[in-house]
Amino acid sequence: MAELRLHNTLSGVKEVFTPRDPERVTMYVCGPTVYNYVHIGNARPVVVFDCLYRLLSALYPQVVYARNITDIDDKIIDAATQRGADIAEVSAEFTQKYREDMAALNALSPSIEPMATEHIEDMIALTERLIANGHAYEADGHALFAVESMPTYGELSGRKLEDMMAGARVEVADYKRHPGDFVLWKPSSDQEPGWNSPWGRGRPGWHLECSAMIRAHLGEAIDIHGGGRDLIFPHHENERAQSCCAYGGDFVRYWIHNAFIDMDGEKMSKSLGNVRTVRELLARFPGEVLRFALLSAHYRSALNFSGELLIAARGTLDAFYGALRRHLDVESAALSVADSRVFSALLDDMNTPEAIAALHGAVSILNKSDDPQEIAIAKAELKVGGGLLGLLQTDPEVWFTASVREAGPTAEEIDVLIKERITAKANRNFQRADQIRDDLEAQGVVLEDGPDGTQWRRRG
Repeated sequence: MAELRLHNTLSGVKEVFTPRDPERVTMYVCGPTVYNYVHIGNARPVVVFDCLYRLLSALYPQVVYARNITDIDDKIIDAATQRGADIAEVSAEFTQKYREDMAALNALSPSIEPMATEHIEDMIALTERLIANGHAYEADGHALFAVESMPTYGELSGRKLEDMMAGARVEVADYKRHPGDFVLWKPSSDQEPGWNSPWGRGRPGWHLECSAMIRAHLGEAIDIHGGGRDLIFPHHENERAQSCCAYGGDFVRYWIHNAFIDMDGEKMSKSLGNVRTVRELLARFPGEVLRFALLSAHYRSALNFSGELLIAARGTLDAFYGALRRHLDVESAALSVADSRVFSALLDDMNTPEAIAALHGAVSILNKSDDPQEIAIAKAELKVGGGLLGLLQTDPEVWFTASVREAGPTAEEIDVLIKERITAKANRNFQRADQIRDDLEAQGVVLEDGPDGTQWRRRG
């Protein structure tokens, strides 16, 4: 079997991926807290781990991929209060919008999508176990994890317990034995959602949710846990502490984290007003353009997201689809995934820039070669390699004729005008022919005359 190497945050180096059970690979990725539209930074881990999911599925007979939905959180409570709406209504609305937006990015649905509110009993049981094991305690209606009870606490983030408090979002409270102790369960007021527990009516802490859902669906130990770098501390550090102290073992074999996204060279933040939601961007660009842009840099490298990047991504995809469009009559060669250059690139810690370079190489052959066999192989590389990246699976005609805008002429209207232009040229009425071309271009439609007639595409 081909050797997959992945960078493990825990060890700090690339390691050969060896699953616990080659017949059932397990992967968990932290999903959204559903209180608003997701921004483009939230989309990067979805696309990155969707790519890994596709790669693992090509290597192993079964991959169980879980991506959770946090549908109980203080942010959701605040959003519901501001809207005067029910919390369940808000979380249901934005869960559906999240699914729609991620599907538009060609992200496959995970095998399992656990909801936090459906696992309250699991969370209570985990907390009880931690208290019984001496790793947690009750104080002032709260249940808290005692960080000093775990000698290896801080290993994932590389922080010492005495140093990690600086800059961390830590709630200072008199009832904590150590400032770093984190909440497993907290009390709810009468106006807040809550569930009965041994510590009173309350709700779970954020970190507790993922540990409980992982055990419920994947087991006490899994192969891969992923998410953005911002989750390493405190979220993933605390998840690791909870699960290791409750059940023993190493909990996660490979911790994988993607880097941040900057917006036009600056850190994306609400204070700067440069946060861009996926839905906002989908109104201007096809989802595949956003996906290509997110994959253009290695997942562990920072990505500068900008209008220029999206325009370049659209141009590249137009070139790729254009090459496929010119060879619609050519049957692709039989190419296995294992023989794809994209596959080889992804085996090296998901090297998507190298994988995209392989696609460029295939397009170059399609544009220059006269050898039918070379063309058939290059076309297969685009389709097979593109499939691993979640790209180039749309019919080329649909790619060039579909529009993300509601404005502009319909496909039927464009075809009528093209026929009128052909007639005008045949009657040597070149002024009318040029006017039709210019009018369509002003509306974002580009005509391309060739030996096989006139084709059209919407300008990106």
